[in-house]
Amino acid sequence: MSSNVGLSTPRGSGTSGYVQRNISHLRPRDNPAPYPKDFESAGYHQRQPDKEILDHDRKRKVELKVFEARVRMEDEECDEDEIEEYTSALRAKLLAEYAAEADISNESNARGLKRHQVHELAQAKIQESEKVRKALGISADYEEGSHWRRQDEKQREANFQGSRGDNYERSS
Repeated sequence: MSSNVGLSTPRGSGTSGYVQRNISHLRPRDNPAPYPKDFESAGYHQRQPDKEILDHDRKRKVELKVFEARVRMEDEECDEDEIEEYTSALRAKLLAEYAAEADISNESNARGLKRHQVHELAQAKIQESEKVRKALGISADYEEGSHWRRQDEKQREANFQGSRGDNYERSS
């Protein structure tokens, strides 16, 4: 027995004396409500991708291709100066291609992405949402639920006009 936990002796208890912690015990949370109390202000916010991480991934792809070219040339036993010259030219060419690709084509293929590529997925989702918004003709400054607010305002205005009309008829 250690630390005076459990039975002093398992004799006669019908158990082996093995002590376990109670996994089903729920501890109280420090923050009971991780969500805001005002649900209308919460709304949906699209997760923005980190541009630095996306740029870092592009640079990793470039360095991978440069490294493969370097290894291939070293296996062919090329001169070290020739390898350096070729790899630096290849690096510059690939960086220029990736930069042009990032600027021109915002079209990302989300099907080829893995679950751990969260920033690429977020970027693809933003592009998809933008494409759907344009296809449906939804304005960029559209607020979710604004239709219902306009209906409520019209109804209040109609009620106000109706009550003003009643007051006008009573006073005459």
